[in-house]
Order: sequence, then structure tokens, then C-alpha cells
Amino acid sequence: MINGRIGYIGLGSPGCPVSVILLAQLLLNTIHYKKGMNIISNLNRSAKSLYLLSFLLLAGIQGYAQQGAGKYSAYLFTYFTGNGNGEEAIRFALSNDGYNYRALNKNRPVLNTAQISATGGVRDPHILRGADGKTFYMVATDMHVAVNGWGPNLAMVLMKSRDLISWTSQSVNIPKAFPELAAVNRVWAPQTIYDPQEKKYMIYWAMRFGNTPDKLYYAYANSDFTGLETAPKQLFFSPDNAACIDADIILKDGKYHLFFKTEDRSPGIKKAVSDYLTEGYVMYDKYLQQTTAAVEGSGTFKINNSDNYILMYDMYMSGKYQFTQSKDLLSFQVIDNDISMDFHPRHGTVMPITAAESAALAGKWLTPDDVMRFSNAAALKKEATVQDTSAGTLLLKVVPGTGLSSFDPGFITFPGVTLSPEHAANFSKGPVKYTVRIKGQPAKTYMVSVMQDHNPVLKGLFADPEILYAEKTGKFYIYPTSDGFDNWSGTYFKAFSSPDLAEWKDEGVILDLKDVSWAKRNAWAPCIIEKKIDNKYKYFYYFVAAQKIGVAVSDSPTGPFIDSGKPLIDQYPAGITRGQQIDPDVFTDPKTGISYLYWGNGYMAGAELNDDMISIKPGTTKVLTPDRTYNEGTYVIYRNGLYYFMWSENDTRSEDYRVRYGTSASPLGKIDVPDDNLVIAKDRSLGIYGTGHNSVIQIPGKDEWYLVYHRFSYPKGITMGGAAGYNREVCIDKLEFTGDGKIKQVRPTHTGIQGVSFKK
Repeated sequence: MINGRIGYIGLGSPGCPVSVILLAQLLLNTIHYKKGMNIISNLNRSAKSLYLLSFLLLAGIQGYAQQGAGKYSAYLFTYFTGNGNGEEAIRFALSNDGYNYRALNKNRPVLNTAQISATGGVRDPHILRGADGKTFYMVATDMHVAVNGWGPNLAMVLMKSRDLISWTSQSVNIPKAFPELAAVNRVWAPQTIYDPQEKKYMIYWAMRFGNTPDKLYYAYANSDFTGLETAPKQLFFSPDNAACIDADIILKDGKYHLFFKTEDRSPGIKKAVSDYLTEGYVMYDKYLQQTTAAVEGSGTFKINNSDNYILMYDMYMSGKYQFTQSKDLLSFQVIDNDISMDFHPRHGTVMPITAAESAALAGKWLTPDDVMRFSNAAALKKEATVQDTSAGTLLLKVVPGTGLSSFDPGFITFPGVTLSPEHAANFSKGPVKYTVRIKGQPAKTYMVSVMQDHNPVLKGLFADPEILYAEKTGKFYIYPTSDGFDNWSGTYFKAFSSPDLAEWKDEGVILDLKDVSWAKRNAWAPCIIEKKIDNKYKYFYYFVAAQKIGVAVSDSPTGPFIDSGKPLIDQYPAGITRGQQIDPDVFTDPKTGISYLYWGNGYMAGAELNDDMISIKPGTTKVLTPDRTYNEGTYVIYRNGLYYFMWSENDTRSEDYRVRYGTSASPLGKIDVPDDNLVIAKDRSLGIYGTGHNSVIQIPGKDEWYLVYHRFSYPKGITMGGAAGYNREVCIDKLEFTGDGKIKQVRPTHTGIQGVSFKK
């Protein structure tokens, strides 16, 4: 087994090996061994010899494959991380199961890019175990987008190792090595596979001449893997004459499956299949990615000791990586919920490795501090882990209700790493002492504490929270922006429900932009309102997509919501020329029953909604911008005869993102801004930053109010620079008023609130 791929031994003519093996495969798969021998005994001498040889050959191959599969108990993921300075470099991650990965070397490069590349950058690394089982080959695109842009790029890097730690390398410039290919201007995403007929390593990659479509080429590496000994030949091109890039070949059941990205009118991942490694590929005209997002960089590998294959790919516009699983390499199911990574990879590959190889990698690039970061308890708020490496302390935050008398943090170890205690411990009486030992390194001891904090209230990264109490169900609901996507590039909305504001249930996706005809990007900042129409509850959900505001409708607070088919707000109000049409807020005046919509970034606008709730009443739109502190995120409430307008000041990427307020005598009236009008702001002493874009909930029947807001993810957000603005989490703290109706400044907390009680 080579990188999860089963090789075969050639029997002579090019057509013989696979056809013979397929016949033997049929015998092995469909008949009992003794019956197979009976069938063979009835054949003529020539056929008998051929079948017997192929039968025994395949049995040996399968035995070798099973033996090889048994050797491998871990996985090595090699990848790069992006287009910025220092990101175009080779990084490694380890996994015990092929689903949960942890970065080595603190997600820093494991090879010196300046020494191995001609450009100063490498991308798209592919790693392969050699036919001897103990030599490793890695290839990568020699390309430095951060400095040179997207082209031309002309070279690939060939690397070789005996231990996965020390590598020799050589950059191969295609036009220089082959002057007849002087017109080449793109050499992308090389990969390697062993050709057992030629007994050589074949490198294949995408290459372009001038402005013609990219095609897939191959050549054989020389014996020391420092160059190409044969001139590149065409391997595959799209029947539609579309560009083909990012090829990945895997052998299954005697056939070569070539996965690639086609750049046709609807780019995506397809595959072609052949009986032969270097020719005869026939394309299956079916997209294999399980997403509508842009994808590239497919990689396939087999899960050790199973029939499951993984197809993973880079959702490069979404800042995500998707994993899918299949048994037949044709029908794939998304398994993202089974995947965890503490890094954000770009276009990489996975190779099965042995326990000894995993131990060597851990000993080289893993530290005790890293081990204590690798925990996977279901109750853990992973984003809220606080580690002080100098003091040897670790604080784990868990969801409310987690039992602490016998709690297992689920620290993830690898071969060569031991941890004591190994399993559950009693955290109810205080910190527990843990000791980490890594072969070749000094042991280190940590004091580990576990705390039940209510903030953040939602598990994961979410922002711009809208909160609703639904009369129909007697529950509270939060409707956030799905966060954690680079540059706010999320494309779906979720809902969360709670009976008491403390325990929150994920209700799943309630609206996906794939079901919205007029916009497919930037799903942001929703709001919702419950209306009783003809004695039935209806829910009107206003949302942002592509910097426009739409509305979707449902009979349930958890959807599904059906889009109205067009944007509700897609133009500036009169007199406004700057800003964005985002951040809607819907409010029904309890005095009149009239509903209003507010929105804006850089300006605040408001308008009356028609009774249908999906259109604006003509002539009612007003610009209401209260003062220069207004940026976005309007939210309106009514209390004791006053209309309170809240808004967010500064940019969401700023640690000083915060909430201010003003009051008015009417829903569209002039807003009076008090001198001391800060609602909530950062608290450096608690490590809480970027507190903004709020909503407010009143407990039914009570003068009891709570502020729902987002903040930078804790504790890492403040270290992320501008990326903190799309790595946020949702919190709830109590909102109080003075006797004369002013809002008291809310102090953000980690503890949050306990559950509330009320009569429906």
C-alpha cells in the first residue's frame, strides 16, 4: 500500500495487468476459493495458467495490502496556509484517526522555504510513501504569491526523506529543463505516484501554454528524485476544452481514479477513470464536491483498516476545508461534523503513517504545551481554553451543567506521548495535576482547572446576535451571523433555542444562500419578528446577503425560511452616498402595532413596513443617524414611554467596538443622545474585547432585560489582528436602568447569567 493506494506487479503487455487482475478480482469477490479452483480446473491450459497466475497474484496483492494497512495507525497531513507572507510554506499535522488533526511545530513551517524553493514560497504539497515502504517523496508548487503575484510560475520542488524530518530538495524549472517548452507560463500542483510497470515515480501536474486552457501532464522522476528524466507528456484534458488543475490519482479495484478541478462554466471537482496510469482516462460528468462554494485542491486517501475513502478539498473562498467520505469514490457524504483541526489548511494531502513515524514526528515538533491544548471533550468550550505556559496552568471552560466530579478533558496524545492521569479526574474540589512526557524531552507538569462559564452562550463562532421570545413556543431564540469565515464570507444562517436563556440548542441551518436567487455571498446580521396573522403565527426574517437586505418567511421560529425572491433594501436612502445596506432591525411599536425596519452602515435609516411585512411603505423612509459615533447595528426597544435606539460604534475589527444609545419620543423621531450613553465596552482586565452589535430581550411579564452581544473570541481573538472581526462569540449579560430611565453601563462578564424563570 502506497499512501493508501494499492499497487500491482506488471505481467508484461500494457493491457495485461489490469485486465487480468480484474478477472481475478471477480473470482475473489464473487466465488469461494474452492469454487474458484474448480472453475480454473475446467479451463484450457493457456487460460488456466493465466487465471491461476492472476488469482494468486491478486491474492498476494490483497494480502500485502491488508498487511500494509495493519502497519499504519496514524496520519500525516501536509499543507500550506494562505497567500500572505510566511504562509506559503510546508506545515505538518498529525492525526490518530484520520478525522481529528493537530498542527505540529505550533502551525509553523517544518522546512525552510527559502532553502528549498527558487521563488521563496511553496504551495500545494503532496506527500507519498515510496514503494520500499520507508522512503518518502514530497512535491510542491514553487510559487510565492505574496511577493510575485499569480504568475508566471515555472517550477516545482522535489523533496525526498528517509525519516519525514530531514529532507533533500531540488527546484525544477520546466522551461529551463525542457527548452522546447519555453511557452509554459504555469506549473501548478504537482503530485507523485509510483508506476509499478516502469518501476519509477511518476510526477503529474497542471501546465499551461500562453492563454490556452491548463492541461494535465506527467513525467518520470530520475532515480535520486532531483529532476525529471523524461519530457512531459499530456495525461488528461477536459473534453469540454476547459482548464484542468489540481489532479489527484488513487488506485481502487484495479482502476485509476483521477480527481481534478475543472474550470468550465461551473467550476468544480470531477474525476476520470482508466485501466492504465498514463492514458485512457474517461471523465465522469458529475461534480463530486458537496458544496456550492468555490473549491480546489482535492485530496483522497483511505482510512486505515476500513473501506472508507476520504475526499477532501479546499473551499478557498470560504476559508474552510471540507471532508467527505465514500466507499465507491463516486457518492460522497459530508463529514465535517466529524472533523477537527486547530489550523486552517490550504490545498494539502494526507498520508497514513506508522506509530513509530508518528512518535518521531511528535518528538521533533510537539511540546507538552501542545499536548495540553489538544482536548476534545464534548462539553468543552474549545475556543475558551486559557493556557499560561510559563506558570504551567490550564483553564478549561465547559458548558453549564457539566459534571466535574468525574470529568475527562479528552486530551489527545500521540504515539511517543504519555499523560498522567490518562482519563477522568475529580475537578469539583479544585485544580488537578497533570504530567506530560514526550520521548526525548523533559517531563512537564500542569495544574488544570475546569470552570462552568455561561459566556459565550453558543458553542462555536457566531456574531450579530438577534434574540426573540416566541409566543407560539414559549421559548427564546438567537439568530446570529455564522462566523469564523475569512472576511465574513459565510453563506448560511442558523438558529438556537432555549427555555431559560442559559441552555441553548442548535436548531440547525434555517436559511442557506444557495436557496436565495438574488445573492450567494456574505450572509450577515439577521433580525426576526413574530406576527399573528389570521390567528396563525408567522415569522419574518430579515437578513443581509451581498450587502443587500432580504426577507424570508416561515410558520416556525426554526424555519425553514423561504426567501421572498428579491431584496427588500438594495439602494441608499435619499441623500446618502456612502456606507452599506446592512444590519437590519425590525421593531413593532406596542402603542400602535405598526412595524418598522431600521438599517445602515455609516448611516442609520428607518421606514414603516407594510402590513405584508415584506415591503416598505412608500414615503416613510427617514435618515435617523444620531451622531458621529454611529457606525452600524441599530436595535430599538420600548420601555416606559420611551423608544431606546442602540447602535455600535467603531469597526467590528476594533477592540473598541462598543454600544451606545439614545432615546426618542417616536419610532422615527429625532434621537436625543445623553452625555453618558455607553451601553457596553471592552474590559481589558477580563480579556474581553470588541463588545458590540447587540440585541435586547425583555422577560415576558417582567421589567427584566438582558443584553445579547458579540465579542472577540476569548482568549485568542485579541491576538488575531483584523481577523478578530470575523472570529466572534455570542454573550448575554443583564441590562439595567436607573430610576430616571437611563441605561446603566453593562460590565461584560465570563460568568454570564443563570437561567431565568417566568410564566408563559
